[in-house]
Amino acid sequence: LDETAAAIIPGKRAGEKDFDTEFLDYILAVKCVEDVKEAVAHIAAHSTGHSEAIVTRSPEAERYFTANVDSAAVYVNASTRFTDGGEFGLGCEMGISTQKLHARGPMGLQELTTYKYIIHGNGHIR
Repeated sequence: LDETAAAIIPGKRAGEKDFDTEFLDYILAVKCVEDVKEAVAHIAAHSTGHSEAIVTRSPEAERYFTANVDSAAVYVNASTRFTDGGEFGLGCEMGISTQKLHARGPMGLQELTTYKYIIHGNGHIR
């Protein structure tokens, strides 16, 4: 938790590396921000580029977030737990890549194509 979040919810204060850590557990690194632009800047500094989410009622915040967050999957009012090959209709996952260009060696048009998924929800969870 950052200082503002610690005043609202119980928990441990966030350390220097917490916002860059994948905990592989039921742990959140929480930072309170003033607006969506600050949120996007924080994500740009700490994201893996895999999946990010916003919970909002604001169409303007939604548009700014989805246009400016540079991740493979960007969620609006839905859980990032949907980031799965099967959920996206891609079949079994062979691996996960957060790189924009994954192919090496000779490449055709298909290998030069990348995707950004934008998922809209209404509080959906997996």
